[in-house]
Amino acid sequence: MDAAMVTAVAALIAAPAAAAAAMYGQRGANRAAREGTALTGYDSLTARLVAERDKAEMDEKAADARASAAEAKVSALEAEITRLQNLVTQLGGHP
Repeated sequence: MDAAMVTAVAALIAAPAAAAAAMYGQRGANRAAREGTALTGYDSLTARLVAERDKAEMDEKAADARASAAEAKVSALEAEITRLQNLVTQLGGHP
């Protein structure tokens, strides 16, 4: 075999190997892109969930504050009712 024949055979063997390497490299790049997108999506989802949890906690605190204020108003009104009933009784009436 002369040098030209060896070069031709080597080229015939190298071409499919190069094509296979390029295809494998592209698959790897696609996989890396998908994994990157998945991680970015996970981070985004986590951030949204944390923000939603924080908002829910603030809403819960606000609701608790409103409930406490309502309970205080009810207690004040009950005290006023009791005071007025006592005043009616002192004045000779029936509450």
